[in-house]
Amino acid sequence: MNILAEELNKTIQNSSPAVYNMLSDMGKALFFPKGILSQSAEAKVKADKINATIGIAKEKGSVLSLPSITRYIPEMDPDQYLPYAPSYGIPELRKVWKESVFAKNPTLEGKPISLPVVTSGITHGVSCFSDLWVNAGDTLILPDMMWGNYNMTFCVRNHAKVIHYPAYDEHLTRFNVEAFEHTLNQAAANTNKIVTVLNFPHNPSGYSLTREEGEQVARILIHLAQKGTHLVVACDDAYFGLFYEEETLKESLFSLLTGAHERIVTVKLDGATKEDYVWGFRTGFITYGITIDRGSESEYAGVYEALEKKTAGCIRGNISNASHLSQSILLKSMKDEQYGDYKAEKFDLLKERCAEMKRVLEDPKYNDGFDVYPFNSGYFMCIRIKDVDAESLRVHLLENYGTGLISIGKSNIRIAFSCLEKEDVRTLFDIILQGINDLRKS
Repeated sequence: MNILAEELNKTIQNSSPAVYNMLSDMGKALFFPKGILSQSAEAKVKADKINATIGIAKEKGSVLSLPSITRYIPEMDPDQYLPYAPSYGIPELRKVWKESVFAKNPTLEGKPISLPVVTSGITHGVSCFSDLWVNAGDTLILPDMMWGNYNMTFCVRNHAKVIHYPAYDEHLTRFNVEAFEHTLNQAAANTNKIVTVLNFPHNPSGYSLTREEGEQVARILIHLAQKGTHLVVACDDAYFGLFYEEETLKESLFSLLTGAHERIVTVKLDGATKEDYVWGFRTGFITYGITIDRGSESEYAGVYEALEKKTAGCIRGNISNASHLSQSILLKSMKDEQYGDYKAEKFDLLKERCAEMKRVLEDPKYNDGFDVYPFNSGYFMCIRIKDVDAESLRVHLLENYGTGLISIGKSNIRIAFSCLEKEDVRTLFDIILQGINDLRKS
């Protein structure tokens, strides 16, 4: 093992053996190399005469650039976006994003968390999380309804052993807390390490936990840790902030679990993709929340720095770094005086679309064709089709009604109300009902 990895492991192990034991084999082996990057960083500070270290081209003190590119970004200096960004991300953006995490999650006040590390989107963040914390054969608890890419990341790439629980009760009225707890307890009887992903607002159903449900989930996990199970909890907060109803928990479960128990590692996976409507920017963040029993400020800082270095090493080893341009624009946006107003305007638009979906679905005529999963947040909602196959319905609607939807499994259809105009909502559900009746007749 590289001596730099050994040094990071020693730092983690000395302050938190539980955190060290939960790292995957790859996580233990990862480190951030000193090599070219660190030498270039030193030269950037001290080489005031000649700096011939880093592999970019320069002329007259500025980065070399093509006018055919820079003319499309007239308000930014090319030095702000053409050079490589650090593998950790732009330092100021990391600081500003951390401040926003505290602002959006008041329960975190007074709890030490890591400085976020920038990823190339949340998908990349999930992948890095899996590399650092999931060994082949590790138990991973996921809902039966989940984002399909989890399978590619956790199963195909990292060979986790996935155990599913039913996400909702039989009547589709609420999150199935009992099934979540039962599945965790069953798994804990056979292993002392469990990984789980909590994705709220949920993709594909569009549901977020109520405050009561969120506190129940946190209690279940904390109780399991108290009994001896090591828990790695990823909070996939891709759609964070898009909470449309009063009773919904407006904070990430990251804020309830950070600092809760030394055998819980909480990892926040979030980003600008959906929160700031910049899907092509590919700018996400990984933030860690741990508990060190009677830990000092320096102990927390040491462990967090070690985890950040391992994460940056993971990024260095697969994509090198995330887009400098995207990070620079996002940073400028977040520092804009009207940033909050702009976000509120778009939030209200999506909230109205969600409300319109609920209004239309109050019509009892739709009960004959499908059941509606609970939804109150995010971009999506799901329906459970009666009598016909979901994929057959999807194809039928596409070919005969020019209507595109996503089928999930045998019975479920996902609808993105985020891209629906309000006036199209009733038309859409009428088409779906008609399509179901068409297939019933055939």
